[in-house]
Parts: sequence; C-alpha cells; structure tokens
Amino acid sequence: MEFTNYYITFHDPLWIAFLSTALFFPVRKLIWVLYVRRKQKTQQSVSEEDRKSLRKRATLTAILLCIVFSYIYVKQVFN
Repeated sequence: MEFTNYYITFHDPLWIAFLSTALFFPVRKLIWVLYVRRKQKTQQSVSEEDRKSLRKRATLTAILLCIVFSYIYVKQVFN
C-alpha cells in the first residue's frame, strides 16, 4: 500500500487543522481580553451577560483568524 499518496493528499489540511487548533485558544483569550478592556473604557463594570457575548464574538473572530493564518503559513512554508 502506498502511503505517499495519502501523505501528499492530506499533508496540507492536517497541518492547517493542527496549527489552527494550536493557535485558537491563546488567540481567543487575547481577543476576548481586548474586547472586555475596550468595553470597560465606556462602562465602569462589564456584566456577565456582556462577557459571554464578547466571548462568542472573540471565538468567531479567532476561528476565522486562525484558519486564514494557518492556511497562508502552510502554503508559504511547505510549498
């Protein structure tokens, strides 16, 4: 059985998924902290409901950023 064909086919998607997963958690936390700090500038305290909605926004933004960055990185480094 030829594993080189499978390796060539799934090499880029696997690395993109791995890098996206590795970047997701720190990027989401960083974006969430930035959102909360910006909200605190306008308000004195941020409610728990606001924190949850900001966390959802940060999650979506982090997913998009990590996938795009990982795709560009893998294309530049491995090809």
